[in-house]
Amino acid sequence: MEQRPETAELVLGPLLRYAGTESATFWVETSEPCEVEVLGHRSKTFAVEGHHFGLILVDDLEPASAITYDVRLNDRLVWPPDDGRPAPAVHTRSHERRVRLAFGSCRVGDPQPSPTEFVPRTGVDALWAYARQLQRGEVEWPDGLVLLGDQVYADEVSPRTAEFIRARRDVREPPGEEVADFEEFTQLYRESWSEPDIRWLLSTVPSVMIFDDHDVNDDWNISWSWVEEMRRQPWWDDRITGAFMAYWIYQHIGNLSPPELAEEELLRLVRGDDDAGSRLREMARKWDRESAASRWAFYRDFGDSRLLVVDSRAARVLSDSRREMIDEEEWDWLIEHSLGSFDHLVIASTLPVYMPKGIHHLEAWNEAVCAGRWGGIAARLAERLRRAVDLEHWSAFNTSFERLCEWLRRVSEGTATRRPPATIVLLGGDVHNAYVSEVALGTAGAASRVFQIVCSPFRNPLSAKERRIVRLTGSKGAALVFSLLARLAGVPSPSTEWSFVRRPTFDNSIGELELDGRSADVILRRSGREGESAEHLRPLHATRLADS
Repeated sequence: MEQRPETAELVLGPLLRYAGTESATFWVETSEPCEVEVLGHRSKTFAVEGHHFGLILVDDLEPASAITYDVRLNDRLVWPPDDGRPAPAVHTRSHERRVRLAFGSCRVGDPQPSPTEFVPRTGVDALWAYARQLQRGEVEWPDGLVLLGDQVYADEVSPRTAEFIRARRDVREPPGEEVADFEEFTQLYRESWSEPDIRWLLSTVPSVMIFDDHDVNDDWNISWSWVEEMRRQPWWDDRITGAFMAYWIYQHIGNLSPPELAEEELLRLVRGDDDAGSRLREMARKWDRESAASRWAFYRDFGDSRLLVVDSRAARVLSDSRREMIDEEEWDWLIEHSLGSFDHLVIASTLPVYMPKGIHHLEAWNEAVCAGRWGGIAARLAERLRRAVDLEHWSAFNTSFERLCEWLRRVSEGTATRRPPATIVLLGGDVHNAYVSEVALGTAGAASRVFQIVCSPFRNPLSAKERRIVRLTGSKGAALVFSLLARLAGVPSPSTEWSFVRRPTFDNSIGELELDGRSADVILRRSGREGESAEHLRPLHATRLADS
């Protein structure tokens, strides 16, 4: 008879990754191979280079219910702890048209030290404060948490992770005190998700998540010359391979709904391996070299509304002759899954599509000059500028920007058999400020209202100097100057118009999008500033997006 270790402990999790009408999925990391049980359903863990993970599907839940649960490893109760927090629960749905989604991005590690302590550099973690208020019933229960990139910072580690790295290798050698490999990525996720209130939040609110650059490396896939330069570094292969391995385990498989999980062939193979490290390592190298080798984009339905999450990092097409934000197969998939009769279509991209006008024109101009529009010397200087100030958003991929605008027009016009959504809401992060813009698509047939909502960061605010630069480049004067430069570089004017409904703010923030039938609202909240209570979020602004 096979012996089962009785010493297995819960290292990380549980994370509630999906909750539907009758089904839910739970993700865990354990210290030993074992059998994981949640709500009477069991699954064996799979192994990756000394780490053990489980993904458990429960498919017989009662609709429209709040179902408390615990976690057992080899029949031994290991979760929840007796720490005074509310019991974790699965809140199942019943095809409700009303949905509340919390969202945001960019959260550095090193957990909030105490409920009353303000940390000058990072401020109060808005996601942590949200969890505290949710525990006390001070905010409405969300149907999902949308994490828009930079769940971990591979190139900006905390003192605790730096100590872990120094204990493993000589940090005088590249990449220094940055994450180097899969093992160090596992440490990043443990640190980011182990803080007790964050752990509680992730155990009871379904989450979806997508990577951005800092989940791998600053400027990841910003240009082809950057890719070539990084691939020449002797440490880069271990970094990018470890990043993809960790992303697939910690983020991607939990994004999949039960029908998609059933079709995930790699998960089936991994579960059959004694140690899936070599298989995942081989796949990770392929994911890095071939954008079409994977599809990280996914969708979730909430009643009659759809959330589409776009991969704007790994799906890029970069070469000397072509530059696209996402490849052809991904475009086709996104268009196919957006053309339904939805009350609302929510498109989440870590990178904002509609930036402040000055920054938009600056990025479009920079792309043209990098491509050689003003000669070789100017191209090299423009490439240095691109990397120095992160000119890498949709406006720096102008062909893809216009293609996305055309996609929005197609969705918003509807057909005789497809009612257009009341709103198309674009969610974005990355830029470390928060704002709301309304978009005019420039066509008489558009029936949907279109908004860009940006909410960033959860915890990683800009310095005072960086804020001044953002305000300056986003000003009307900068818009005039950079639009002139863009025209001189041969960049056509954008086919859409957009303007602020709510101007940028720079606090640690979290957003809530509420959809109810054909109506829609968004509220952005900030965490406490110095001298204010750390446990309470404060409203920045609320905006009505559509009436029923």
